[in-house]
This record gives sequence, C-alpha cells and structure tokens, in this order.
Amino acid sequence: MDDPLYRRELLRLAADAQGSGRLAHADAVGIAHNPACGDQVTVELALQGGRITALAHQTQACILTQASAALLGDAAAGQDAAGLKRLADALRAMLMGGEPPAPAYAVFDGVAGHAGRHVCVLLPVEAALKALEQAEEG
Repeated sequence: MDDPLYRRELLRLAADAQGSGRLAHADAVGIAHNPACGDQVTVELALQGGRITALAHQTQACILTQASAALLGDAAAGQDAAGLKRLADALRAMLMGGEPPAPAYAVFDGVAGHAGRHVCVLLPVEAALKALEQAEEG
C-alpha cells in the first residue's frame, strides 16, 4: 500500500533536493519554522525588478517540506510578491481538497486528509514570502 505522506514521488523530490543550497548573491532571505515539529526552511532569493530570478533553500525538515521546497524554485521563478501570495493561497486551497496550483503539486494530493501536515507543504512558500517582505522593507 502506498502511504500518501511518503509515496515514492515525494521521496524522489526530497532526495533530488532541487534548489538546495545557497545563492552566490541573495537579495533577500526568509526563514520559516514549524514549532510543532522543528522543521525549518531558509529561502534565499535573487530579485530583479521585484521578481524572483533565482531561489535556493536550506531545508531541515520532513519529507513533505523537503519536497515542497524542491518544487518551489520552479513555481516561484518570475513571480513577484502578489504572484507568490497567489501560489500560497492556491496551495492552501489544494490542501483543503482543491486543484493543485501546478501539475507538479498534485504529488501532495494525499496530504489533504492530514490537516496537521498542511504546514509542512506551506513552510517553503512562507519562507519565500518572508524573504520578499524583507526585500520590500529594504
């Protein structure tokens, strides 16, 4: 039986760790932490004209958070703050049983029934939003 929280596709995303590491030059940094389990994500952004041109993450977290962080780099590219907020809202809606914001996020369809794990999927985008807030504040 395939566990919806630890299915092969999620494990593969987490293991590939796309975007993991640091940027040579970050314009903004955001950190999100889940005190319930200790997961932490640091997101570094390179920005041009208020849009994300590159994203790197350092993720010390569960498989769900690692997989979500790996998908975020592609989803965030070219986004401004409003676009990233729409992605966060779409992820929340997906976790409540809605459609995924992009086909790759369908891998999290089994998380909808586990409300306590929703924060795991959202943590990377929350860190990116904090980074954009920092950049806007100067």
